Amino acid sequence: MSRKRPTDDSDELLSRLGSLTAQARERAEFQRSQVELAIALQRGMLPGDMPTAPGFDVAVEYAPACYGLNVGGDWYDAFTLPDDRIGLSIGDVQGHNIEAAAFMGQVRVGLRALASVTSEPGELLARTNDLLLSIGTDLFATCTFMRLDPSTGVLESARAGHIPCVWATADGKSGVTEDEGGPPLGIQVGTEYPVTRYRLTTGGVFVLLTDGVVEGPSMSVDEGLDQVVRLAGIAAVAGLSAGSLAAAVIKGAETVGHEDDAAVLVVGHEAPAATAVGRGATASPRRRSGGGV
Repeated sequence: MSRKRPTDDSDELLSRLGSLTAQARERAEFQRSQVELAIALQRGMLPGDMPTAPGFDVAVEYAPACYGLNVGGDWYDAFTLPDDRIGLSIGDVQGHNIEAAAFMGQVRVGLRALASVTSEPGELLARTNDLLLSIGTDLFATCTFMRLDPSTGVLESARAGHIPCVWATADGKSGVTEDEGGPPLGIQVGTEYPVTRYRLTTGGVFVLLTDGVVEGPSMSVDEGLDQVVRLAGIAAVAGLSAGSLAAAVIKGAETVGHEDDAAVLVVGHEAPAATAVGRGATASPRRRSGGGV
């Protein structure tokens, strides 16, 4: 006479644990694929080559989010405008997912397209703001746009809710820009963005960055900006290239313990070897609202 073997409780427990483990593995694989897709999307939409102009050097560094499954929407861009001036932009989209990465691409492309109509920084940000509002998304973006005239060294800047830039001169001066700015893009209809003018002379540098570079669990934004100011000051006095400074700034971003993307864009006015000694650079702002040079 056969007897049915009673169910072993430990076998049943192991079976359930195995099922839960498999489900967790599937979710982890799905999340990982989402992150890899978002990172590929980011990198595919960011520019490769930087524009060039005699005497000026533009360099970028970018580090994707390095903790967990976060993927941010930071971007940078630099391109030659129809009048041979150079447009420089950097920004950050709200959110940490594929939607934010895709929206980043829309903002960057929108800025480029509208810059062919008007490159005046304040008007460009205002038009981009209206464009994003017309899309009907709940996302918004912070941004700084600068227009550089290589023939004069004049930089015109407009800021939409973004953190300020850092500047340094060859004679040892350095600091954080204090332009007025306006709200982030995609929030309020009919927003105006004041424009501030700077002059970048021989040996000077400007550093545009995102908050992942200067703010995190280990460092406040003010402490982070001070760190970049010190690096920029050393680089300007030592005559280091824009690329060397960008690399130093992104390396310093590791100390803030950030969980966000980090982007750095540096523009420098190179000092010719024969005249580098004794030449200074000024970056004192002249503020005004709207209008071109």
